[in-house]
Amino acid sequence: MNTTTTVSRDPLYVAVLKNVITVVLSLAIIYINGTLVHIFRKHQVFNTNSRYILYIHLVMNDIFMLAMMILLQVLSYILFTLNVSFCIIMLMIAVCTSLNNPLTLAAMALECYLAICFPLRHPQICTVRKTYIVIAVIWFLSSLTILPDLFIVMAIRPAEYFHSRIFCLWANVFTSPILAKKKDVSNILFLVIVWLVLFYTYFRILFTAQAASANAKKAKNTVLLHGFQLLLCMLSYVHSISIEGLSSLFPKEALAIRYVISLLIQVMPRLISPMVYGIRDKMFRQHLKRYLLPLNSNVHPEKVLKRQI
Repeated sequence: MNTTTTVSRDPLYVAVLKNVITVVLSLAIIYINGTLVHIFRKHQVFNTNSRYILYIHLVMNDIFMLAMMILLQVLSYILFTLNVSFCIIMLMIAVCTSLNNPLTLAAMALECYLAICFPLRHPQICTVRKTYIVIAVIWFLSSLTILPDLFIVMAIRPAEYFHSRIFCLWANVFTSPILAKKKDVSNILFLVIVWLVLFYTYFRILFTAQAASANAKKAKNTVLLHGFQLLLCMLSYVHSISIEGLSSLFPKEALAIRYVISLLIQVMPRLISPMVYGIRDKMFRQHLKRYLLPLNSNVHPEKVLKRQI
């Protein structure tokens, strides 16, 4: 049986306040992430390093996801319903970038593991070309999990459906219970694989760190941060369940619950990616000071030695 989520509307002043908070916070995160991308593109020391390439891929996914969220939220408040075809495109980009993050974290953990446990082979294994191939594989795998949903909807829905209007939620477009189960299975499979990779790399690096290697200890902490990021990614899988559960307990506050949970799960975790490298990494930190605090920064990042994380 097909199900559709019913959504009511906020009063005008509440809608304006919610959109202002979301847009301002999201744009601030996008600006910081955009600065990191600019630094990456401008300086060869970053764009020729597989570790930074994977990190920037993570950052760009956050930018795309936040941009899609802002666009969908603002348009949904202004127009309430959107064209189904346009809605599907936006949702698929948002979901695809969300699925990319756990896989990118796994790739970053493996790169860290290779750098510490196989330092002599690391330059031959983790080349720029191979890193971009890994990124292409990540996009292929994430697309592979959602494209069947699109094909099924195209097969069972008449052509007129794609020209109609709907409140843009994944549950409103992909209504088949089979698709919901497939989504749950693919999410669980992704998470199990990524957690296995993180546990394996962490303990291998941990054993290496016992030899008092400074780089190994830093890598161990970085993998722990990747695990924390993965926990934040997992919050998106309980997004719908949390909204439905709390809304059933407090039906009069359903709109506020949907907004707060979306803000906490979809927006706030995007602050973590800039912190992992943008603040912890010495080189990125020095460049960020120059771009974000140009009047107060007298540092010269070019003189800073490259630090392994």
